[in-house]
Amino acid sequence: MNRQALQKKKLPGAPGVYFFLGRNKKVLYIGRATSLRNRVRSYFDSALRDKRSPWIEKMMREARGIDFKKTDSVLEAILLEADLIKRFKPPYNTELKDDKSFNCIVITDEEFPRVLLVRSGTLRASSTSDVGDFKHRMFSARSVFGPFPNSSHLKTALKIIRKIFPFRDSCNPYSSILQNNGITRPCFNRQIGLCPGVCTGEITVKEYCAHIKRLALFLAGKKARIQKAIEREMRAAAKRQEFEKAGELKRQLFALKHIQDVALIATSNNQLPTTNLRIEAYDLSHFGGKNIVGAMAVVENGEAEPSEYRMFKLRTVKTQNEVAGLREIIRRRLNHAEWPFPQLIVVDGNEVQKKAAEKVIAEAGHRIPVVAVVKDERHRPREKLSPEILLANAEAHRFALKFQKKQRK
Repeated sequence: MNRQALQKKKLPGAPGVYFFLGRNKKVLYIGRATSLRNRVRSYFDSALRDKRSPWIEKMMREARGIDFKKTDSVLEAILLEADLIKRFKPPYNTELKDDKSFNCIVITDEEFPRVLLVRSGTLRASSTSDVGDFKHRMFSARSVFGPFPNSSHLKTALKIIRKIFPFRDSCNPYSSILQNNGITRPCFNRQIGLCPGVCTGEITVKEYCAHIKRLALFLAGKKARIQKAIEREMRAAAKRQEFEKAGELKRQLFALKHIQDVALIATSNNQLPTTNLRIEAYDLSHFGGKNIVGAMAVVENGEAEPSEYRMFKLRTVKTQNEVAGLREIIRRRLNHAEWPFPQLIVVDGNEVQKKAAEKVIAEAGHRIPVVAVVKDERHRPREKLSPEILLANAEAHRFALKFQKKQRK
């Protein structure tokens, strides 16, 4: 296959992993992308050719074909990339040939397993059955995933994973605390929902290990298998009238199906995937502190969807209070379960508005990331954001202003 044929390879605009193939379909190089189409096209951009290493240019000359595997999220692309590089050992993935400084995800072999980030060099320096943890041999490894070449991406990825599958890292199990006649206070991670209650006795060893098994399956790329298992367990819990448990499983299933990896995308290249992404943006408008109204604008797959816009007359806020007003309209929006839920919420303001929105979302039992658009003195965004976020923010502002003027008339 010549260079022109390679360039014409049709790829989706979704996240995933791509392969450059040599003779006899030998895998030469594996990479991941927020948008497969855009990333692979960049290899044929003459303006970028001079910036590439001679090593990649040599790979391009040897390439005879391109293949890809689409994923539902950038997070899954990162996990898949590490697994495939480990399996195929492509000759042009040079960054993993000396990977002593790269991190792995380790699930410890304990009654209540921990999930830790450990450097590859530490793992190799010890035996396979007794993994050293810096100066002390503190744990044995049940499972090891990686290595992952980008530590910042991995840390962000693990934060996202932990919101779906809360786990123990440093707190002591409830049984250990009782043996030491200690006080059973929930750890900080339990208080914010990142530990399932190992320290307070809210989860049994059997339940926790089943939970960790799902986490391991996710890291191994078996998401579909986990979803089926959760659906079965959810139906069984509902049948036993264990509605609280069924509700928690439903929330976990939703989070798994709608992985919120916007933070991860931002650390990658600040571009959002162009498929299956719904963004909702909120803004308030008033006239002299009166006639306060709110608006919700929607951008789906990079396009504004005016038919999905919604207007709100504030009920609880009578004077100018943007934070309180924002809390009200987001709370009212979340009460509409019949509206499709977004993968990202955008608010106009700073960290104060962002935290207010996050609190309302968490109180409603949802996990939806929030981006705040901070403006300068000319009402322009201070930082570089994706076109989709900027479009949603501008539409919310325009729609709120239009609604407010209509109310005055």
